[in-house]
Amino acid sequence: MIKRNTGFANLTAGYLFPEVARRRREFEEKNPQAKIISLGIGNTTEPLPKFIAQAMADYSLGLATPEGYSGYGDEQGNTELRAKIAEVWYKGMATSDEVFISDGAKCDIARIQTLFGSKVKIAVQDPAYPVYVDGSVIVGAAGKNNGKGYKGVTYMPCTPENNFFPDLSVVKKNSLIYFCSPNNPTGACATKTQLKTLVDFANSHDCIIIYDAAYREFIRDPELPKTIFEIEGSRTCAIEINSFSKPAGFTGVRLGWSIVPKELKFADGTSVNKDWNRVMTTLFNGASNVVQAGGIACLEPEGIKAMKDVIDYYLVNVKTIEDTLKGENFKKAGVEIYSTGNSPYVWAKFPGFKSWDVFDKILKEANVVTTPGSGFGPAGESFIRFSSFGHQESVNEACERLSKLVF
Repeated sequence: MIKRNTGFANLTAGYLFPEVARRRREFEEKNPQAKIISLGIGNTTEPLPKFIAQAMADYSLGLATPEGYSGYGDEQGNTELRAKIAEVWYKGMATSDEVFISDGAKCDIARIQTLFGSKVKIAVQDPAYPVYVDGSVIVGAAGKNNGKGYKGVTYMPCTPENNFFPDLSVVKKNSLIYFCSPNNPTGACATKTQLKTLVDFANSHDCIIIYDAAYREFIRDPELPKTIFEIEGSRTCAIEINSFSKPAGFTGVRLGWSIVPKELKFADGTSVNKDWNRVMTTLFNGASNVVQAGGIACLEPEGIKAMKDVIDYYLVNVKTIEDTLKGENFKKAGVEIYSTGNSPYVWAKFPGFKSWDVFDKILKEANVVTTPGSGFGPAGESFIRFSSFGHQESVNEACERLSKLVF
């Protein structure tokens, strides 16, 4: 028989979010009267802006006509959409042929791991979005977990003590550095000075940064960079991954993109852009034509305003969660709150508690689902991630319940 891919054998436990769902499901089965509210997984909840949904509806109906029908499109994406992304969101910092349209950021990260293969060294922020590590394990770029982390992965702790920006000196030469800002799960936003430090390190140590900017539209502080390409020197060391999931509510619609500068090279001088083009044209057949019509609408003035309104709605929830966690019951427990107001997440430390124990307590006593910080990496232990994605009335009710907890 064919041997199993050892990468799967090396994975520990289950992927974080299915485990959260499993615990919720088991609790609901035992407590069918409980009315669960989720402040957990980062799934959007508000309806698509009508202007954007209408564009997809019109395109879809057009497929039923000879003049509106379309079959396969370019695997790299709709030409108009690629140009709009370069123009509207990158303002000359990227060209349209450096933009590759996809079915979402998570899928792009998996293809990135195919691009770089099993021999590359990995460095990740700790805590970090699980797919950076788990996907690397599956492709063989990381080995077994020794209880402190996966072999072959350099963990860069991002904690309150270092202002959530890592000590880069631990990163090995020729590493792939996964970096997310605004960060999931901590919500931390890197400054231009911090990103310049990261870029300079990558260039001087022959590293490539995989910059996850999926939450860029939550940034309200004009001093904070929304893309790595605002930083001088980034075009020779960075790939940016992004998505319409959070700003446009496309978590189920699926549309994202990557930016791969032409200046970015492998050690032998080969263009990374060229090989990425091969990956996208070989392993991917292009994003849905209907969905890409929605992406074009997102970048029209009316679409941009509609997306901002939705993000503002979630940021109101962020403030509600923050205020709740500043309540007397949480103060008595010594809970520490970290929130920038430029992210959909509130990151809170419960000193002396294990993350899953806090998760279980909040679920059982408040009937509220959260996300345990330890699921994002060793440095996430004792932390809980609270998500602002939810209807405001539900978030308000969840916070009312949280305010009555005793630790």
